[in-house]
Amino acid sequence: MYPEGVPCWIDVQLPDVEAGKRFYGELFGWTFKVAPGDGAHEVWAYLPATSATPSDGPTSSGSTAPTGAPEPGTEGPAPSDFSLAPVAALVPKPDGRMPTVWTPHFATPDAVALTARLRAAGGQVITTPTPVGDLGVAALATDPEGAVFGLWQAGTHPGFGRRHEPGTFAWAELYTRDTEAANAFYAHLFHDALFGPDADPDFGRAAVTEVFPAEMPPHFLVHFGTEDCEAALGVVTQLGGRVQVPPFDTSYGNVAVVTDNQGASFALLQRRAGDDWREAPQEEGQEEQVPDDLRLEGDEGREDEG
Repeated sequence: MYPEGVPCWIDVQLPDVEAGKRFYGELFGWTFKVAPGDGAHEVWAYLPATSATPSDGPTSSGSTAPTGAPEPGTEGPAPSDFSLAPVAALVPKPDGRMPTVWTPHFATPDAVALTARLRAAGGQVITTPTPVGDLGVAALATDPEGAVFGLWQAGTHPGFGRRHEPGTFAWAELYTRDTEAANAFYAHLFHDALFGPDADPDFGRAAVTEVFPAEMPPHFLVHFGTEDCEAALGVVTQLGGRVQVPPFDTSYGNVAVVTDNQGASFALLQRRAGDDWREAPQEEGQEEQVPDDLRLEGDEGREDEG
């Protein structure tokens, strides 16, 4: 199981799930299967599991598709048929007025207790903790500035079967207008995941104006790993998506922001060579983004409270 405060799952709400399967299947090599217990609505995306992939927890290793695995973008067999690991969900929008967006979900052992703490810290609960069969308990919430995220209390579904690899979740960046308030809120909510002895955070924050126009509302931007950012951008445009923000350097790698062919924004992340990822070539004179100081300011805030 994932510790509390760790991003453990992502999903995207789309007007056309079939078109989403074609787009992401071609871009990331995903195969798809109707989500457990969901009839013919939500679908889960899968990549081949590895010998090191546990059946009930996270993994971070790579693999080659086994012989007989379905072609990317197709409706695949039951996950157990080819030892596939779940990596994301594609969900049909129940209302056309709702945004087309990727949403990260953070793990918790007790969704009810966490939503109570969240309200006390100034956040809001959109959807109260709701059982999803025997898979787990889900809730949807916002931080004090309105950035939306999910909470997941695992049952039989712990979350990602693979992450931190090409074609899987790699990072979640919160773009916010008040970085100090965001630091205090998330440091209070997910302290151990950010500052505990075994903490290895894979989400951070930045001011909206560092990448997006000032009128952009606060939001989480889900990042997917890639070994070649420029090549991935070419595939995105070929599939009908567009480049929203060209590649730029950050403290956690080289990033480009794109939208899929239905308008859902996400980022492509190419890690630095020191993290066993190839570093993308940089434009001459390109400045590196100021490193994320969530942990620093969060610690200072807790010391002040003490």
